[in-house]
This record gives sequence, C-alpha cells and structure tokens, in this order.
Amino acid sequence: MSAAPEFTSVLGPVIARYLALKEALGRRYANERAVVRSLDTFLATTHASDLTAASFDRWCQGHQHLTATVRRNRMRIVRNLCLYRRREADCFVPDRALFPRPHQAVRPYIFSTAEIARLLDAARRLVPRWASPVRGETFHAALVLLYTAGLRRGELLRLTLEDYDPAERTLLVRASKFHKSRLLPLSPDGTRAVDGTLRARQQRRLPVTPESPFLWHRGPGGPGYTGVGLGTAIRALLRTAQIRRPDGRLPRIHDFRHTFAVHALLRWYRAGADVQTKLPLLATYMGHVSIVSTQYYLPFVEALAAAAATRFADRCGRLLEAPGAPGGAP
Repeated sequence: MSAAPEFTSVLGPVIARYLALKEALGRRYANERAVVRSLDTFLATTHASDLTAASFDRWCQGHQHLTATVRRNRMRIVRNLCLYRRREADCFVPDRALFPRPHQAVRPYIFSTAEIARLLDAARRLVPRWASPVRGETFHAALVLLYTAGLRRGELLRLTLEDYDPAERTLLVRASKFHKSRLLPLSPDGTRAVDGTLRARQQRRLPVTPESPFLWHRGPGGPGYTGVGLGTAIRALLRTAQIRRPDGRLPRIHDFRHTFAVHALLRWYRAGADVQTKLPLLATYMGHVSIVSTQYYLPFVEALAAAAATRFADRCGRLLEAPGAPGGAP
C-alpha cells in the first residue's frame, strides 16, 4: 500500500519535484520545506484551484505577526518555487518589488577584552547544580571557544568529546552551515579551557565517552545543553558582568562571533600584517564559502577605523604633507 502524498494541494506534485531536486543537489532545505508545506496546507484547505496573486496575498496575510525580514524570506522561497514551476507551464510568479522591505540589520556588539575577562570571571564563580555539576567549567570553556574560535551557537551545541583532539589541540566542527566541516587549531587559551572542563568531569566521574556532548547537562531532554539553555545561561552571565548594548539590551551570542572576527583583524592591523592576504584564512577558519561572507562580520567600528587610519598614515602620510611643510614635497 503506497504512502499518502506529503503535499495535497494543486501544487503538491510540483512542490515534491522541486524539493527532491534541491535535496539531490545537497541542500538540507528544512526551512524551505516548512514554508512550502505551509503554502500547500493553505491552498488545500481553501480549495484553491491554483496559486494566484490573490491567493498568494491571502497566504501572506497570515504572516503579518512576523518581522518584515522573515516575511520577505518566506515570500522569496515561494517565488523560487514559482520560477521553477514556470519552466513547466505559464504561472503566477510573485513580484519582488511588492515584498516588504527588510528591517535594518542589528548592529553587532563588539566586546572589549575587559568585558570578556569579566564574563570569564563570572563563569568561574557559577555554583554547581545537580543537573550541571561542572557548570562553572562548562560555561567558562563555552565562552572561551565562542570568543577565541568564533564558533556559531549551533556548532558549539553539537560538539562532542570525540571532536576534540588533545594531542593535536584541534577541534573538529562537523558539517555545519553550507554542509562544510572544518578542523580548527585551538589557541592556548582554548586548549586550557577544554582540558580543564574534561578534568573536572573526570574528577566527578561524569560521562567522558567520545559521544558525550561537550556542553554536558543532566536533564530530562537528554544530555547536553539546548539552545534555550545556553542562551539563558549566557544572558545571566551578561547581567552579572553588567554588560549591555548602548540601547540597554543584552548582547547576542552571535556577537561573540563578530568580536572574534573584528579582534582578529585588529591584531593583524596592529602587527603590520597584509590584511587582504589574511582574509581568506579568516574565512576558512570561520567556515565561510568566500571572504564576501566574512566581510559581513567586519563592521567599520571605531577601533578598526583608527587602526586602518594609523596604518595609512604610517605608510602614506608623507605623500599628503603640504608643499613647503617640514619634510613635505618641494
């Protein structure tokens, strides 16, 4: 007996072929699948004979509670589906000019080294709990890896003990965004933090098997911290360390990744390195497809501007001196 089709609207067969193609090309397409499933359910329950401008508008009305950027992205997913369908038959394609304008991107918060030190001190002083006997060591190591390795939140949460090689002092980040795995050499601080967490777990006879989560937590949902649990703990540490954005809100976990990238660039500027040749190395370390993605993490902050200006002045300042000035051009 054949299974019932996943998509039941008039667009069901097209949606199934479209998703099969994308997944055959190596795309996970989980978010896109959820969006087109929502569209399929809407068309089926409203008994729509086709996707038209009117029915698309009614579907969009059901997403008004979401941000403009989220709504725009969902509309873009449906538009791509329609473009695929148009290869087979004449059909409606949403007009991008009618999509909501994306909201302004949140300006990243760049932590100072003093703020990082306060956070690490707050983590060390965390009191152990039944569910997290090595709570202090765990979050100290989590902060060190976020700051010194530029990990994404999901990458940190998915780490297991077999991903760490103590002999080589490397960390394997498995099939993350863009389906790319990468092997990261850790800084001395990163190595010490990871080793310290493992020693604490061994001393308390907690799981240290290869498949054990690095951010170990004894909870009803299984071992390992969830994204919610990690976020709650990091926000508590930010409050303890009295670190807030200029608008009073707490920084995001992703801001550690911004800070990693900006601080790396600053170190290169101050060391006199050729930053342009270093950018591909930073892109590789952060798991980006190209340096275009890496540039997103390098906002033109004041410290970066000052470093660039200093570099320019040291190399080209004499060329800009006024004629007749001491040391200037004749």
